[in-house]
Amino acid sequence: MSVKIGFEAGFLEILVQLMFITPEDAIELLKRYDESDVDQFDEFLMSEGIIEHEELLQALSQYYQVPSFDVVGYFFETHLLRMFDKDMLLRNEIIPMQVDENMMIMVAANPDNSELLFEIGQNVSYDIRFYVGIARDICDAVKEYYDKADTQDVEEDEDLRQEHLLVSEFHKMEDEENLIVYPSDSNEAPYSLFNDQEDSSE
Repeated sequence: MSVKIGFEAGFLEILVQLMFITPEDAIELLKRYDESDVDQFDEFLMSEGIIEHEELLQALSQYYQVPSFDVVGYFFETHLLRMFDKDMLLRNEIIPMQVDENMMIMVAANPDNSELLFEIGQNVSYDIRFYVGIARDICDAVKEYYDKADTQDVEEDEDLRQEHLLVSEFHKMEDEENLIVYPSDSNEAPYSLFNDQEDSSE
């Protein structure tokens, strides 16, 4: 058995420093995680009931030395997400939170990922500031936005189709109309758009 090291061991040290777990707990958790089928360590810790949601965010912030952000319930701006491909956001576990002048704040599960700036730079030219968030929550937020966007696109397409049908029907009615009569205050015969043409032909 090869015990996983790197992020997992370093993160457990943070949890010990914050007194969320004991050193003995850390050793046992590392072994159990190595034997588990769970890919994400934070997901493993939460599934085991080791730490709470807020504690996980606090520990992530201390580990990566960036502010943490809870994306659950946050209303992400549509025009920011439209700047990126869904698969790219999910693959990198990131989501754009806001723009302040020439600075974009991006919530990432792993702000230390050396490829993030390059991939983000393929889509936007902002300076990037990272916040850290929980991977599962970030991916859920991305999926929720794109699911809604897909539904809205379908509804908008249907609305546009109905609008085109109405316009087509209107033009058809105009073509079939032989006479357009406007109301008159006199007792004379109604005025027709075709009167002038009839007079000119006599």
